[in-house]
Amino acid sequence: MQLLASFVCGLVFGAGLLISGMTDPQKVLGFLDLFGAWDATLAFVMAGAVAVAATGFAIARQRAAPAFSVRFLWPERHDIDAPLVAGAVLFGIGWGLVGICPGPALVNLAGLSLPIVVFVAAMIAGMFGHEFRRRRATAPPRSIANTPLPSRADG
Repeated sequence: MQLLASFVCGLVFGAGLLISGMTDPQKVLGFLDLFGAWDATLAFVMAGAVAVAATGFAIARQRAAPAFSVRFLWPERHDIDAPLVAGAVLFGIGWGLVGICPGPALVNLAGLSLPIVVFVAAMIAGMFGHEFRRRRATAPPRSIANTPLPSRADG
């Protein structure tokens, strides 16, 4: 049931992106062009999304447990650190350069546009690269103290 609920939520989210125009890079770039031909329509989309999400969170906080899970998975960290800021900056730069972010990119994959396919492939490669780097940074260091040295054969 949880998988079905996730799928339906994804469909609603994707439909909302399509209807609002957030999957159109030109519309997004028009919104980001504050000193040119600014298109303010996405500001209304964002305001509507924030209102719906705030209402949903307010209702969820009043419940004892979620409908399709054992417990809520609320964020546990509230600090702002360097990786968070760096990630936000990279996200903003990418969004500003190409006018698309991960959600709309996945919706646009249905059109099999080469630039979108390349974008999603690069996004996935970046996610795997980040996870690889994170795992290497948290792995215990390999000790060479107990590693036997290669022996020389005295023929």
